[in-house]
Amino acid sequence: MKNTLILTVIGLLLLSCGSKSLLNQRQQLRATIDLVNVVDDKITITLSPPTITTDNIIFYMPEIVPGTYSDSDFGKYIENFQAFNAKGELLTVTQQGDNAWSIANAQTLERLSYQVNDTFDIEGDHDIFSPSGTNIDVNKHFMLNLHGVIGYFEGNKEIPYQLAIHRPDAMTPSTSLTVLGNKTSVEEFPNLQQIDHFYATRYFQIIDNPIMYNKPNKEVFQVGDIEIELSVYSPSGVIKAVDLKPNIEQMIKAQKSYLGTINATAKYSILLYLSTLAPTDAQGFGALEHHTSTVVVLPESMPREALDEALLDVVSHEFFHTVTPLTVHSKEIHNFSYNQPLMSEHLWMYEGITEYFAQHFQVHEGLTTSAAFYETIVEKINASKSYDDTMSFTEMSKNVLEKPYADAYGNVYQKGALIGMCLDILLRDSSNGERGVLDLMKSLSERYGIEKPFNDEAIIPEIVSLTSPEIGTFFENHVIGNTPIPYEDYFKMVGLSFETQKAPTGYFLDGNQPYINVNQSTNELFIMPGIALNTFMTDLGIQGGDIIKSINGKSYTLQNVRELIINSQGWKEGNDITFVVKREDEELTLSGKITAPFVDKAGLIELQFFTEGPELRLRNSWLKG
Repeated sequence: MKNTLILTVIGLLLLSCGSKSLLNQRQQLRATIDLVNVVDDKITITLSPPTITTDNIIFYMPEIVPGTYSDSDFGKYIENFQAFNAKGELLTVTQQGDNAWSIANAQTLERLSYQVNDTFDIEGDHDIFSPSGTNIDVNKHFMLNLHGVIGYFEGNKEIPYQLAIHRPDAMTPSTSLTVLGNKTSVEEFPNLQQIDHFYATRYFQIIDNPIMYNKPNKEVFQVGDIEIELSVYSPSGVIKAVDLKPNIEQMIKAQKSYLGTINATAKYSILLYLSTLAPTDAQGFGALEHHTSTVVVLPESMPREALDEALLDVVSHEFFHTVTPLTVHSKEIHNFSYNQPLMSEHLWMYEGITEYFAQHFQVHEGLTTSAAFYETIVEKINASKSYDDTMSFTEMSKNVLEKPYADAYGNVYQKGALIGMCLDILLRDSSNGERGVLDLMKSLSERYGIEKPFNDEAIIPEIVSLTSPEIGTFFENHVIGNTPIPYEDYFKMVGLSFETQKAPTGYFLDGNQPYINVNQSTNELFIMPGIALNTFMTDLGIQGGDIIKSINGKSYTLQNVRELIINSQGWKEGNDITFVVKREDEELTLSGKITAPFVDKAGLIELQFFTEGPELRLRNSWLKG
């Protein structure tokens, strides 16, 4: 509370003081973003640097940013980069790779100027995950993930940033970054506009607070002691924040109840962007976490019930990131190296535990049934089998930017969550049901916190010292080591039987799990590799990785994939069917009869003879707390 007041006062002083103020002593970076005078779908950025005492200095845009685990190279979207001295004369600038510019005679540097191209409309040309990207749609929408807009000077990541954003009058910001003030500036710019002022203590705080500008479509409401801002951009105007609010409010209330005394933020912003699915619009769906907000990207055309479900799923996951890594994290996360990244060993915690919480809280708080929770667990077990089950999770995490570990990243949401489940059961078993993995994270958050990171190599031994030797054995075998987890052993502890049987499925969807995917660069449909295919596909000779060229003479791509799904629901058993697929460099014709699709499906069954005793007590502790 005291620190917040001090920073706010400092921020206001920076805006109001005269030539003797800290602002004019140039101990911070001042940045201006112009959202009014957009040229060729690019916005202009002007930066006034801190005082520089070296002959040369390097200005960086991030190669990688927190919460993502692949290179983004945001410098690729910077154009017309120029450096000026106080006389307005150009200084010599040499670009070094994609993300760095070396500036000569840096002591005389007065300002930088460059343009930023957005990433949403060229997603076929890069691999940037949409929720971490940028969007420029004049007078309609701006998604300012600021790591794609503002960079930092070498050795100056810890200085304050003052940010002024010139924006059209009809558009308003949604962000967890405090707006210090705004004013009209008709004299400076010919178009009617507002200038929003923001202040951040360091570069991380700037990029940790995305800002979305659009015509107001938001709801602001309280959940306990947290202010929730739900802001929506719907291109057609059909989806309203007021209609999404009830489910979000119910979910966050349940999350707050689940977390109890863990409370890392007083404000949380949900910035929802709904894509038209056009080739020049966002195609990567999901969310990116921040300390006090999340950016969510989903298709606007989703059926309303599916949209609500997807929104709750991704937001619940991102909200739990306020526990880890946003509160409990290593020095690699805290002192993040944007251009020479060092990754932490503990994705099992950052993503795995977070995803476990996102599923477990629903059954714990009565939002779903135990049967539905079991089904989710089984789906994660099945999905995890498409990855190398013998790969060390800590080794994969430490090397996640490199092959073959990068290909295993998706397993953090599958096996990572299952690691959380097993830890929860083990911890409850060793404490007579009194403590679980949430209690462990509470203890760690009290010991560490937002400004106190842990040593990467020390956290697992510390967890073992806080818990039991059995937890140490689990880590050594199944997280650090390469031994697959015997899930049946953990289910037996809570009176569950893990059984497999044939179950009906769809031709291209198993519930919400697809058998097909889309190549984002070519829009081609392909059969998901590494997963168990249904009997229809295996009988026809279809294999994982096959690219679908046509079905009964009709071509299918991203543009008509929904038509394929709908058409398949009307297929008649016994009718002829022909797939033309591309397998590696060969085109194959696969013909046969349409048959009912089945898949081997595992299920968790509650053993009825466990009506009392330690198994039932442990199960009740696990599911109900």
